[in-house]
Amino acid sequence: MEKKFRRPATKGSASFTGQPLRKSKPKSALEFIFGKHAVLEAVERRPDVVRELYVSADFTDGAYLERLLKTGLSPRPLNPKNPPRGISANAPHQGVVAGIMPERLMVPYADFITTFTPDAHTALLLLGEVQDPHNVGAVIRSAAAFGFAGVLIPPHNQAPVTGTVVKVSAGMAFRIPLVAIGNVNTTMRDLKDRGFWMYGLEGEGNASTTTEKFTHPTVFLLGNEGEGLREKTKELCDGLISIPIHPRCESLNAAAAAAIVMATWSAQHPKALSRR
Repeated sequence: MEKKFRRPATKGSASFTGQPLRKSKPKSALEFIFGKHAVLEAVERRPDVVRELYVSADFTDGAYLERLLKTGLSPRPLNPKNPPRGISANAPHQGVVAGIMPERLMVPYADFITTFTPDAHTALLLLGEVQDPHNVGAVIRSAAAFGFAGVLIPPHNQAPVTGTVVKVSAGMAFRIPLVAIGNVNTTMRDLKDRGFWMYGLEGEGNASTTTEKFTHPTVFLLGNEGEGLREKTKELCDGLISIPIHPRCESLNAAAAAAIVMATWSAQHPKALSRR
């Protein structure tokens, strides 16, 4: 399909230095997640991020507990009336809580980008100042569901990966690469040089989910909930993609819009749903 817009020129490849992960974090840096599903996802998918386990005295699921113990951690007693920091006494914890190090979930971009060779069935989601942790968790879940290769997350003006993000992602934060980038625009330039096509999510876009054909390795950019994408970021996009909606509705929630766009891409690339 002939494109309706031109690709802005780049001035050459950008260089990257990985963001080093700290070898140890103080106890105060732990984020706590709860519920049998979320805790088991953490333990079995990313045991390296789990630092503490809490189990209630009346927990009776022996098979489940055996799987938790494979981390080598000794569970501490869970006091339902005084659970770990940040968890309400009324939370549906189901008798299990885990303390995790969210920063350990992040993969430096310089390491991530060397792990695969992109093709037309490769897509990434790049966040640009998405500040609601519930939106971040929701789009991580959608990216995992629709076969995306990773979610790229900048350090500035962006909701970080926290316990809330992990919980809202329904455990998908442990299954899809979460990639730490240094700068949105610099990352875009590097990905363009690697053959990726850039689409910014924009209500008044010049491309539509109903007609656009995604024939290149693709990156979708999701901007701030209120302000959208920055102007310089828009200028780097190959297209601004919009979703046709009824005139009685002015806009969609950022996470809902991202899910629709990702589902549209995935429908054209069913091969992505079978990749590991």
